[in-house]
Amino acid sequence: MLAPRNILAATDFSPVSDTALQYARELARAFGATLHVVHVINDLMSDGSMPTTFMPAFGNAQRAIREAAREQLHEAATSGDLTKGTLAEHLMTSSSPATAILECARDNAIDLIVVGTHGRGGVAHFLLGSVAERVVRTAPCPVLTVRGTAARGVKAA
Repeated sequence: MLAPRNILAATDFSPVSDTALQYARELARAFGATLHVVHVINDLMSDGSMPTTFMPAFGNAQRAIREAAREQLHEAATSGDLTKGTLAEHLMTSSSPATAILECARDNAIDLIVVGTHGRGGVAHFLLGSVAERVVRTAPCPVLTVRGTAARGVKAA
């Protein structure tokens, strides 16, 4: 078996991604790997449809969102004891979370990506899309998807 040296856990701070982070943390601990935790903030100014008169207000809002997310990311990343290995936090801004996750994976030589999935199907999946699905289809490494119902099988860190 190939032992991963760099494991990436993507989080949107939902219960499902918290479960995925628990899996990633346990895997990093077991392999003595570096755990990279990434959160992607939606880029409020990326669609180009906003009038320029609102740009300063959106810039302030984007900074406030970034600071709040930075604190939440740090809390999520450090909530478990990672005695073997190291921890890296990545806060990214993008209009496409899947693209940002994949960019982070490539930039950090990630060997395994762990991502939560809500398991939506049918119309909900068609309308909302799936970040996890996009990551699985285009990742440069193996991807472990974790459904929210999997929390029963993970020990709390």
